[in-house]
Amino acid sequence: MKITEALEIFSQTHPGMVRSHNEDSVACEPAYGLVVLADGMGGYNAGEVASGIAVSVVVTEVSHGLHDASPVDRDEASGVELGVQLLRDNIQKANASIFHAAESQPQYSGMGTTIVSGLFYDNRVATGHVGDSRMYRLRGEVLETITRDHSLLQEQIDGGIISIEDARLSKNKNLVTRAVGIDAEVVPEIHVHDVSVGDIYLLCSDGLNDMVEDDDIQSTLYAMQGNLPLAANQLIQMANDNGGRDNVSVILVKVKGKFFVPRGWLAKLLAWFEK
Repeated sequence: MKITEALEIFSQTHPGMVRSHNEDSVACEPAYGLVVLADGMGGYNAGEVASGIAVSVVVTEVSHGLHDASPVDRDEASGVELGVQLLRDNIQKANASIFHAAESQPQYSGMGTTIVSGLFYDNRVATGHVGDSRMYRLRGEVLETITRDHSLLQEQIDGGIISIEDARLSKNKNLVTRAVGIDAEVVPEIHVHDVSVGDIYLLCSDGLNDMVEDDDIQSTLYAMQGNLPLAANQLIQMANDNGGRDNVSVILVKVKGKFFVPRGWLAKLLAWFEK
């Protein structure tokens, strides 16, 4: 099944109830199974600039890299799959672009952004993220976070300094330990996960999970999985009803069928038919 038929994708973003402008950016490229979300920070409008650069660079460059190649091809230099390498390289390229813009233009000094991205291919999803924007997976009735926040709070949880229950009340929720564009170099966290038909993947800025408990996210996704636009709207409404203290953005991806990448003689046969 073609990737555009196998995946249903919907995105939505809202400034929230407190902030005057939206520093989140979202983008989807269904032809390549690519989704990207970024949550900007720093100065008036600078966060919006940073998140916009990050999303634009990753979507443009990954799409270009896959135009005449397959994500399962091996990168000549590293030997890893091209899809994974493209995510890593272009998050780093976005980092360099934002860092240099901030250095050369005083009004953008100190700007940066989180990023979370997903590249769906060959019945898998490669995730690339920096910061505390998240990707969740709903499989059956079970909601699981498949990214790990790069934040002070997460480090405290991992170190046993604070419990998950106490973390919900912490005032340190928004202190990220890694972001795109703040330093000259950044190390994205990349993982590859198998997908199953029926899975729903949620990418979100912390404006959602800071305002809505995971249990409520789970129940909403499970109840509304047949209508992604309604589910996205409901998640954002819940965040706003709970105070909407930050911009809130979501991307939902529903796996409707298998999407393996043909190899060998099958790939050649399909390519012949597509001529």
